Amino acid sequence: MHSPLLINGRQLPELVFGTSGLGNLFVSISRQEKINIVNECIRHSRDVTVFDSAGKYGAGLALEMLGVALKETAADLSAVIISNKLGWYRTELKTPEPTFEPGVWKDLQHDAVQRISYNGIIECFEQGNELLGGIIPQMVSVHDPDEYLAKAKDDRHRVRLYDDILQAYQALFDLKEKGLVAAVGVGAKDWRVLQQIAQDIPLDWMMVANSLTVFTHPPELISFIAEQDSKGVHVINSAVYHSGFLLGSDYFDYRKLDSSDPEDASYFEWRDCFNRICAEHQITPAEACLNFGLHVPGVRSVAVNTTKAARVSENFKMTDKIIPPAFWQQMQAAGLTI
Repeated sequence: MHSPLLINGRQLPELVFGTSGLGNLFVSISRQEKINIVNECIRHSRDVTVFDSAGKYGAGLALEMLGVALKETAADLSAVIISNKLGWYRTELKTPEPTFEPGVWKDLQHDAVQRISYNGIIECFEQGNELLGGIIPQMVSVHDPDEYLAKAKDDRHRVRLYDDILQAYQALFDLKEKGLVAAVGVGAKDWRVLQQIAQDIPLDWMMVANSLTVFTHPPELISFIAEQDSKGVHVINSAVYHSGFLLGSDYFDYRKLDSSDPEDASYFEWRDCFNRICAEHQITPAEACLNFGLHVPGVRSVAVNTTKAARVSENFKMTDKIIPPAFWQQMQAAGLTI
């Protein structure tokens, strides 16, 4: 059996707290509510609190607010672990709204640009530390390498872009060698890119986003996750609600769906059937999503995000929820899951 990933001598807990809400993802929430969210995450954590953030979240706003909240709540930083996914650098806002992911982030005062290279990652790391108010994250990674590679015009261009990613990882491992960070990982939505990087980079941890959920869970991905776990990679499952769509939102993986659009209609049909089965078994959709995401063999943690402080305690309660086998059997019979 491999040794678990330890940060400051502590194992990562089952629940990791995403901070995109602190960066005004989909909705703009008050400064005080953001502080309350961070405080509630710490208050309900049993041993250590893990926050997952990124320069991309609100063009650095999430990092900034996390630093402010940790200071204002006088948090014990020895019991706080921060993951900063690097690759996006805050810049001046020169357009009516940010140029990255238009329509997704609300009320931002800055823009962000992608910087994936050796120097770019170091710049993102240093800026992130400043935004956090001088706190240095223990976990770092290259953020959205899949989106970076998706810009490739042809195979030759993709090879050059992938070399940029490898150079970025060299920067991260140099930071680790200097003792500035404890663990190097990766976060991406396209798990095939995770697969490629895992072959070339000795990862400590991995965040799988939008692709290992009750809605979608390819058998090849499940095998890959089990393989990574056997190598000692700490796998964090993220975005198990698909941007909240499975809980009732209109957004699915950052894209707003329209039930009247024939291409989108199947998503709503799936959700309606899912909701009916949940209701029959007196299970909330959130409980089913979180339970599935956490119990895929090889997954060690699930990252959850909220824009309401009152929801934090509910997330902890959901990890203890026992889902009866009959629920999964009915889901399988309806063709909704494995």
